[in-house]
Amino acid sequence: MHLGRIAIQLHASAPLLFSRRATATALVLPHSRRAAFAMAATPPVARKVPRELAQHGDVRVDNYYWLRDDSRSHPDVLAHLRAENLYTATIMSDVKNLEDEIYAEIRARIKEDDIGAPLRKGQYYYYNRTLTGKEYVQHCRRLVPTDAPVTVYDVMPTGPNAPHEHIILDENVKAEGHDYYSIGAFKVSPNGKLVAYAQDTKGDEIYTVYVIDAESGKFVGQPLEGITSDIEWAGDDHLVYITMDAILRPDKSFQLFENHIAVYERQNGLPKVTAYRLPATGEPIGQLQGGREIDFVDPAYDVEPEQSQFGSSVVRFHYSSMRTPPSVFDYDMDSGVSVLKKIDTVLGGFDASNYVTERKWAAASDGTQIPMTILYRKDRVNLDGSDPMLLYGYGSYEICIDPSFGRSRFSLVDRGFIYVIAHIRGGGEMGRKWYEDGKLLNKRNTFTDFIACAEHLIENKYCSKEKLCINGRSAGGLLMGAVLNMRPDLFKAAVAGVPFVDVLTTMLDPTIPLTTSEWEEWGDPRKEEYYYYMKSYSPVDNVKAQGYPNILVTAGLNDPRVMYSEPAKYVAKLRELKTDDNLLLFKCELGAGHFSKSGRFEKLREDAFTYAFILKALGMAPKAAL
Repeated sequence: MHLGRIAIQLHASAPLLFSRRATATALVLPHSRRAAFAMAATPPVARKVPRELAQHGDVRVDNYYWLRDDSRSHPDVLAHLRAENLYTATIMSDVKNLEDEIYAEIRARIKEDDIGAPLRKGQYYYYNRTLTGKEYVQHCRRLVPTDAPVTVYDVMPTGPNAPHEHIILDENVKAEGHDYYSIGAFKVSPNGKLVAYAQDTKGDEIYTVYVIDAESGKFVGQPLEGITSDIEWAGDDHLVYITMDAILRPDKSFQLFENHIAVYERQNGLPKVTAYRLPATGEPIGQLQGGREIDFVDPAYDVEPEQSQFGSSVVRFHYSSMRTPPSVFDYDMDSGVSVLKKIDTVLGGFDASNYVTERKWAAASDGTQIPMTILYRKDRVNLDGSDPMLLYGYGSYEICIDPSFGRSRFSLVDRGFIYVIAHIRGGGEMGRKWYEDGKLLNKRNTFTDFIACAEHLIENKYCSKEKLCINGRSAGGLLMGAVLNMRPDLFKAAVAGVPFVDVLTTMLDPTIPLTTSEWEEWGDPRKEEYYYYMKSYSPVDNVKAQGYPNILVTAGLNDPRVMYSEPAKYVAKLRELKTDDNLLLFKCELGAGHFSKSGRFEKLREDAFTYAFILKALGMAPKAAL
């Protein structure tokens, strides 16, 4: 395996390369209609084809291994997935109007015709524009009409006398003819003449990189196919990119200014930003002292660095909390002045003063204090244990799930839900040790932390078992599967999105994309100690004959991170063994990958469907006659 850091020379004379429901109506007799509905309302039963998997003298029997089809084209596999989708649609048909209502609510909060905060870079302002009714963004720029230095008060001129807006690339045009379309990177060369962008049209996160002339939009050189979206300009005519090997592994891995450095760190589980002035050129830096710490108003929040200009004293950052919409600030590192450049408009009567965010801590089984961030609408909750709750968790890869703003969740919060994020071990919220205490042979701490948070919330009257719903995606889906096996009595409903649930089988197969690079997170089960530890929590291997809460599982057929077959097998085994009559639904997007559909409005449909399921499971949804 090589690093794949390849620089290519782009020549101006290089040849340009251009690339690029129906509804059936039938007369159905009432009896036939009932019979057809009864068939569709019967859960699909996957056939059993026993396959023995032996390791370290231990033999596991996987009856549903056949559901894995790397070509994603086998008729039997696709037929089973379509049957699951039909069953899910049938069971959810009585809340379709509610789903549509929630979707309309979420969409109505979006200012569809908008622009992002312009970034001044060289002789242009760069920004993204969204248009009413359009799924994707336009990448735009305007000339800067002044040579004055960048300050926090810099404003891009608009109006009839402003420099002309130039659309560099319109994703809506590029997306035509594709069920899925995503640009993973959009990078302008230092001199502003060329643009490189990484395009994915399947959702498999295998990108094709194109270079275009920023003014004409014409292609320059040949596209780079089958690589990652990690691209950077090295000068005006060299592009650095990261290749992949045959099984899709990437071949590899302080915000500094001319006179300042902005240090992003963490304190008590939250981001902290401090700006320091650097000594004069040629003098040693030594120990950083006398920095300015940026103050934030919410008790819990999310802060991310934005692209800033090296030669200026202005650092730009993105800020939000669970009650504060996404905001872009420019902060002057000399004066300490912070100027709001853009705050996302939230329509539909949203008023941040109606909502409360809290930071609470739960004691884990070993005494460790686990932080939680809580959001609720103060005029819609009782805080006496009677309120419904959605508890979210992730807890892997040292990823910090900081409490950022989400428009969709207000469709639950405005209905009286309390929304909580459990910042459990395995994430990075509390530092490196927090991560190390939730990985490899400490992974079970992630699951017991989540259970401890749930129990704390119940004990302190935020909710009850009968009203507690949980949600997690990807590695958070593993969390869902593990806690459902460990404490199915604790939850009323669970949503496991693209869940990594067949841990042992996947980690034993190095031909699966990402497996070998994942050994650092989960362990290498070819070693006996790791094998048996992973087997102790792997959701598929621990499904048993017991009652489970209502469960919704989702997948993407083209997902390169979690193969669709993992959740498919998990649901099949649950159907075989569970002893309850609660809902068990599986929805597989046949034209999407790990991150669901690509359009900004299409994504909202998934949220609306999920929330309709939760309300249905809690008995809070109005039912329509079939």
